[in-house]
Amino acid sequence: MPATPAWPPASTPRLFVDQPLALDATVAIDGNAAHYLLGVMRMKAGDPVLLFDNRSGEWLAIVAETAKRSLALRIDRQTRDIEHVPDLWLCFAPVKKARLDWIIEKATELGVARLQPVITERTIVERVKQERLEAQIVEACEQCGRTALPALAAPVKLPQLLKDWPADRALLFADEAGGVPLARVSAPAPAGILTGPEGGFTARERDMLLAHSAVRRIALGPRILRAETAAIAAIALWMGQHGDWADKE
Repeated sequence: MPATPAWPPASTPRLFVDQPLALDATVAIDGNAAHYLLGVMRMKAGDPVLLFDNRSGEWLAIVAETAKRSLALRIDRQTRDIEHVPDLWLCFAPVKKARLDWIIEKATELGVARLQPVITERTIVERVKQERLEAQIVEACEQCGRTALPALAAPVKLPQLLKDWPADRALLFADEAGGVPLARVSAPAPAGILTGPEGGFTARERDMLLAHSAVRRIALGPRILRAETAAIAAIALWMGQHGDWADKE
C-alpha cells in the first residue's frame, strides 16, 4: 500500500504577511509575493501556502482564486504557534552592503531577538537603509522557518548605546585585542553581543567599553576575524551555550 504523501509538502512556499491571520480568513496577495507564487512557483487553485504574521504563528493557507497579478488565499489551519527566541541582541557596526546583508541574514537564521546597528568612530557605513534590511530579515525568516521577526532598531552611536544599556543585560564585547573565551563566560539571557567595524574599535572606545559595568570582554579564537565573521561566530557560540541550541536536559 503506497504511503500517504506528506501534507503540506516540503516544497510548500512560505511567506510573511503583515496582517493578523485567523482560521477561515481570506488573505489577498499581490505585488512581488504574487509574482513569486504565480510566475515562479506556478501556484493554482487548491495549492498550499504557509503564512506567518509575526503575531500568531504560522498558518496553512489554500489558494482559493488566482488572477493575473494577485491571489486570494483561505486560511485552513494553524501549523505552529508564535516562537519565543532567546533574548539575545546583536549590536554591530554596519559594514559594506554585501557583508551587511550577510550579517542580517545569518543573524536572523541563528535566532537573535534584536538587531542593533551601532555607529563607532571607525564605522565606514553610517547611513543604513532600514527598508532594505527589513526586507532581508523577512526573506531570511521565510527561508529558515522563523515565525517571529527579529526587531530592527534604528542606528545609535556607541556612547548612547552604553548610556541606555539595561543594567540586567550583559554586553559581550568581542575585542580583537583579546579577552576571555566565550565558552568560559556565563552570560545567559538577557544578553547582547557587540562587534566592531572593519577597522576595529579605537583605544578610546575600548576604554569606554571596559569601564561599563555590563560589559564582558570576550575573545573569539586565535585568529583575527572579519567583522561579519565575528558577529556570526559569537552568536553561534552563545546559542550553543545559553540559547535554543543548548541541551537543556
